[in-house]
Amino acid sequence: MKIGLVLEGGANRGVFTSGVLDYFMEQDLGKAFRYVIGTSAGAGNAMNFISGQHGRSRDTTITKDKRYAYFGLKNIIRTGHLFDMENIYWRVPTEYNLFDFDAYFRNPIEREYTATNCLTGQAEYLTDYGTDRRYLMNIGMASSALPGATPAVVINGIPYADGGVADSISVRRAFARGCDKVVIVETRRREFRMQLSKGTKFLAKRNEKKYPAFAAAMRNRPERYNATLDFIHEMEAAGRVFVIRPEQPEVKRLEKDYQKLSNFYRHGYTQAEKAFPALQAFLAE
Repeated sequence: MKIGLVLEGGANRGVFTSGVLDYFMEQDLGKAFRYVIGTSAGAGNAMNFISGQHGRSRDTTITKDKRYAYFGLKNIIRTGHLFDMENIYWRVPTEYNLFDFDAYFRNPIEREYTATNCLTGQAEYLTDYGTDRRYLMNIGMASSALPGATPAVVINGIPYADGGVADSISVRRAFARGCDKVVIVETRRREFRMQLSKGTKFLAKRNEKKYPAFAAAMRNRPERYNATLDFIHEMEAAGRVFVIRPEQPEVKRLEKDYQKLSNFYRHGYTQAEKAFPALQAFLAE
């Protein structure tokens, strides 16, 4: 039986996933999964889960330490872009809150990270090869980068951007990789349905000239996302998918409030704790 773990993104909403995965690590569930795939913030959570670093995802997001900041007006002044992904995916893991690269690369679990090819607008599923630390962190940046707010990340000559644009919840990919069952951690409540926002329209317009296929993918994202939710609900009913999701209002994507983020992290932890008996049954079937 091949069990997969699929992690949705959502920027700072990812602290919910951090809480879920910290509970999983406390229960030694890492060995239950043979495949992990993360998108955007889900990519960072996946990396910390694979390296076995309890609390690291939480502590890099829920912090008052200004060294960890990766978005804001100061970044525009310093870098010319709203987001500084180099900080969160290189300086923080190598200088401030050390990422355990050795433990990560020792873990044999199959892993992929969803990114969007800016030239085609299609999802691609990247993985690390060997023990190249910089390459691994570049994949994380590629999965999280949003052109217009931060530069696209070039890997092997191809510009990549936020994987959530093309495939926010990569459950179909998990099944395509041979998973018999999939555990999904979502960062939205069950009733959520995506609509095209003004911000997305603005960023799509900014990318229209340089990356027209990517801009089109941004505009079409709600339709694909909602279709994925419908598929997940079907797979839930069929017993092939187990979903842990919020039941209380989510925090904003770029939420900065320390207490709100802490509460949402704790909600993820308690949701995992509450679901654990049913999850054990799902994994044992």
